[in-house]
Amino acid sequence: MLATIEREETDDGLSGARKGVERLCVATRAVRPVADMLRFVAAPDGKVVPDIERKLPGRGVWITATRAALERALRERSIQRAFRGDAEVDAELPGLVDRLLERSALEGLSLANKAGQIVTGAAKVETALATRIVALLIHASDAQPDGVRKLDAAARASGEQLPVLRAFRGEQLDLALGRPNVVHAALLAHPAGAGFLGRCLRLDRWRNGKAAVAAQGTEG
Repeated sequence: MLATIEREETDDGLSGARKGVERLCVATRAVRPVADMLRFVAAPDGKVVPDIERKLPGRGVWITATRAALERALRERSIQRAFRGDAEVDAELPGLVDRLLERSALEGLSLANKAGQIVTGAAKVETALATRIVALLIHASDAQPDGVRKLDAAARASGEQLPVLRAFRGEQLDLALGRPNVVHAALLAHPAGAGFLGRCLRLDRWRNGKAAVAAQGTEG
């Protein structure tokens, strides 16, 4: 039987959470694909926690996976109403979600690197772009503008609509990849990197309300 659209404010637990292909966002009241949403559950002590990997037991509420949507839910007490007042929502919940999504993306980066799907250094990234084997272009958030512009131009010249990520500081990239002074990197186009790409796009969408900007639109 095909999965159905679920319009209830809460699911009926982990098994129910896996049934629907779309869910009602308690913040915006829009029905959206579950891939575009985050699930939150009430822990045994009543405190609401994010279920980033959709593995936690208990009834859950769903919110569009952007910081703006979650902050709206907090302002309007949408989560408490969905749980019928039987839940405690911390004002710091958006910060916790941000940290969890960032950690998930960095762990994915480390795994992709161990699988040999990450290249680093401007020269190697430019070579990879020229051969059209790149799925994601990565710049440290503190990278120098000249280097960013040069590689973005190389991405445009490749003719590919590549997403560009600037979510991590250089020191975070260093730790995730186990090497010093990482400023520019690229995820190679390979099934082994699909999980990391998904985690990165989820983080970028959470922070910016949309997927990572394509290289073709970064010049200016």
